[in-house]
Amino acid sequence: MRSLLVSCTALLLLASPAFAGEQDATANSSTQSTSSAPPPDFLLGRPRGSIGIRGSMLVASANSDIYDFVTDILAIEKSDFNTGAFAAEFGYSLTPRFDILGTWDLNSVDHLSDYRDWQDNRGLPIQQSTELSQMNLTVSGKFSLLPRGKAISRLAWIPRTFIPYVGAGGGYGRYKFRQNGDFVDFDNGNRVFTDTFTSEGWTPTFHVLGGTDIRVYRHLMLSFDARYSWQKATLDQDFIDFAPIDLGGFRFGAGIHFAF
Repeated sequence: MRSLLVSCTALLLLASPAFAGEQDATANSSTQSTSSAPPPDFLLGRPRGSIGIRGSMLVASANSDIYDFVTDILAIEKSDFNTGAFAAEFGYSLTPRFDILGTWDLNSVDHLSDYRDWQDNRGLPIQQSTELSQMNLTVSGKFSLLPRGKAISRLAWIPRTFIPYVGAGGGYGRYKFRQNGDFVDFDNGNRVFTDTFTSEGWTPTFHVLGGTDIRVYRHLMLSFDARYSWQKATLDQDFIDFAPIDLGGFRFGAGIHFAF
């Protein structure tokens, strides 16, 4: 029995260093694996495109004489041409910090009004509606002011959370300016008549923009931006002797985009 105990004790003493070495090796291997593995919040490669929607508020510049005329005789203000806008966007990344954006946006306003200082023969308001709608197709260059992330291996990509950007672009847009209802013929004895006046067509547009993308979850981003556009169009014969109508303005809004 004494010999058996001595033999077991000797085996335990000999096995202890080997077991400890195995434990250390396992721990070191685990540590190395953990340090070499990418963090949990990473993407498999840099995103090359994005698709999303955006809502914004359009503050119309309304800087042409047709607005001066309409707001002078009708109970309507230039601020009544401010309206909400909706846009759909597709982006493609040409370089790590430069994208090309294609945008389709819509906005429309339809405001009821009446003559400020005139009534009909029955003492009732002389009423009409003024409508302005726009649809624009534009292409923009978008430059990120900070790197969008960094590669930690051939495949793994760690994206940045906040990415401010600036850009500029242009395109073509279709507009429709329409007035419908009762009007006063000041050249014919102030006669009240009913009619519809319309001007519509395509016209070029240019803009500058700035904002920031905020990554909220992996491929999902919120974007906040502001842009100013320049756009004018020659009015049709229903609005003869007026200068081109100003269709530009300041847009600010927010959107949601999916990067892929």
